[in-house]
Amino acid sequence: MTSVPSAAPAALVPMADLGLNPSLLAGLAQRGITDAFDIQALTIPAALAGRDVCGKAPTGSGKTIAFGIPVVERVGNARPKRPRALILTPTRELAAQISEELKLLIGKRSISVATFYGGVGFGTQITALRRGVDIAVACPGRLGDLINRREVILDEVEIVVLDEADRMADMGFLPEVRKLLDQVRPDRQTLLFSATLDGAINVLVKNYQRDPVRAEVAAQADEIDRTTHTFLSVRREARVEVAADLVNKHGSAVVFCRTKRGADRVTAQLTKAGVSAVAIHGGRSQGQRDRALETFTRGRAQALVATDVAARGIHVDDVQCVVHFDVAGDHKDYVHRSGRTGRAGAEGTVVSLVTSEDTDKVRAMQRELGLPVMAGGAPSGGQRQGGNQARQGQGGGQSSQRSGQGGGQTRQRSGGGRSGPGQGQGGGSGRRQGGQSGQRRRRP
Repeated sequence: MTSVPSAAPAALVPMADLGLNPSLLAGLAQRGITDAFDIQALTIPAALAGRDVCGKAPTGSGKTIAFGIPVVERVGNARPKRPRALILTPTRELAAQISEELKLLIGKRSISVATFYGGVGFGTQITALRRGVDIAVACPGRLGDLINRREVILDEVEIVVLDEADRMADMGFLPEVRKLLDQVRPDRQTLLFSATLDGAINVLVKNYQRDPVRAEVAAQADEIDRTTHTFLSVRREARVEVAADLVNKHGSAVVFCRTKRGADRVTAQLTKAGVSAVAIHGGRSQGQRDRALETFTRGRAQALVATDVAARGIHVDDVQCVVHFDVAGDHKDYVHRSGRTGRAGAEGTVVSLVTSEDTDKVRAMQRELGLPVMAGGAPSGGQRQGGNQARQGQGGGQSSQRSGQGGGQTRQRSGGGRSGPGQGQGGGSGRRQGGQSGQRRRRP
């Protein structure tokens, strides 16, 4: 395996220095993208040269453009039912967002892109395949269904991308992913991007990549995690009031609930409390999920209330706060959820509402993450916070810190070491791509 430097480049790398064609450069420049994020600078040249690439980088670090540019530049024209490039991703939302970014990169060129995921009918997807799809962006389950229906054949796929490979592993998709990869032509190019490269992901690298260029982008010590993590002890019945105060204070928030029914209930309760909120979860149709995400992205809703289906599937810039209305199931879920704020080096706030039943579980999770463990104390009554910060004046049992991947000292930005909350936020240079402002933006 060939490794390239994992540290951030010493200076900004212009997109023009990466060997891109003029029309693609012009399209990027129109969007305000003239310099490459670190993962892009480290992987695009190798991928354009046809090398397999294994990229490790935090969520929000520009990975979609890192693999999107080589795919668009190298893909050939497809015959009916036989795509030439395949991008596998864990969620419907992420598939749709990747497709949007690819279409921007393609511009006026004659390259077709289509998405394939569940929750919608087969008709449109089958029609697209029968016409010919150059780049297929798919969730493993739906792609497997289409193969079983003999509507798609993978033997002419020459470029494969595994995006959010660690999340696919967490969701139990790897057996299906391996089954799909076994059907792709053996001399394909494989690009793999993940926040971690150990365990099952390392098996994928060894079995399905050929001498890959390995690029790792770690957040810099002074940028590793600019997110404040707060664990707030509250009574169960006070959580809606506290959550409403947090959303109103920060202006935008993603609120995580454990169940689909809980997400719908909290959405209704927040709306009743005067907070504009929309829900997104696996029990809603794809159209409902798309509309909810669009409403939140455009700033017409203050809160997006979600189950864990959204933790890796939603990439929206400028989310000011993440609220764990129901505490995360484990430390991995905490990292994935919390990564919706503080992206690409920006500041953010993460607040967990901890009831008395959750205290032991939260303490164990804090130890796993290397965070300061919350002290004991009676849950607060959920008084209105007004302009005070959530970590202040809410009774006993609060724990608040700026934390990185290592030591977890109170209000300290720390670097290096084990995987912690900082792993879910943007790393590398912390630069933003694009000059747009105003509405919240989905990150490429």
